[in-house]
Amino acid sequence: MTRIEDISTPRRTKEIIQRHGFSFKKSLGQNFLIDQNILHKIVEAAELDETKGALEIGPGIGALTEKLAQTAGAVTAVEIDQRLIPILKEVLEPYGNVRVHHGDVLKVDLHELFRTDFADKAKVSVVANLPYYVTTPILMKLLEEKLPLENIVIMIQKEVAERMAASPGSKDYGSLSIAVQYYSVPKLICTVPHTVFIPQPNVESAVIRLEVREEPPVSVPDEGFFFEVVQASFAQRRKTIANNLKSRFFPEKGRERLEQLLAEAEIEPSRRGETLSIEEYARLSRVLYEAGIR
Repeated sequence: MTRIEDISTPRRTKEIIQRHGFSFKKSLGQNFLIDQNILHKIVEAAELDETKGALEIGPGIGALTEKLAQTAGAVTAVEIDQRLIPILKEVLEPYGNVRVHHGDVLKVDLHELFRTDFADKAKVSVVANLPYYVTTPILMKLLEEKLPLENIVIMIQKEVAERMAASPGSKDYGSLSIAVQYYSVPKLICTVPHTVFIPQPNVESAVIRLEVREEPPVSVPDEGFFFEVVQASFAQRRKTIANNLKSRFFPEKGRERLEQLLAEAEIEPSRRGETLSIEEYARLSRVLYEAGIR
């Protein structure tokens, strides 16, 4: 039996693109990976086997999908670009464990998709090379909807990956770090040069794994309010936590009351938002919430 050449080789990628007359849409952030080594690192980080499922977002022409199909028991790929659907169905035809859906993942009912496509799978991971322009909305949807996920392994812009994994006190630490770390445990897997894509993006990429937590690391009375406090604290990074919170929650005077509540939360008013740990933000949001601040 003649072995089919991997989709991800530069030669086969170019052949598929040319044969189908496919042209890249910059507006969709399309950059196809043509490096076997990086693909193996992505799939390995997801820790898949035939008892598990994999959801891929933005499969392109199927380079990563093919590797997932060779490892996971079931693979579902959601692609927004209608032009890629016939290409995917053709190149993935040898794999009976792959389903391709045309749609915008931000509008897809993911709980329903999990019920239909992964009903018999013990665990599911999201594994994807995400379009950079829509990374954060997709990721937050995956985390906030509290899907039955084991982990999320994604290739994204390196700068964004570093922000997700950042620790308090570092220049990269911000509201995104706290949001991601509230729902998951991030680990940077590898950096990816722009040369391993067609076409080449202008920035470096990175692969990050987010091990989805069964429970958040902190207890908060109201998740929405917790994240509101976090966002307010980073509204202007050069401002102190007291000044940022005053602008958002105490616009009419109220400085003395704010400082009383900060003292109750054991937080110095002169600190900046990037110095507070997730535990301190949880404590602060609890004190403000119980004081009736909204």
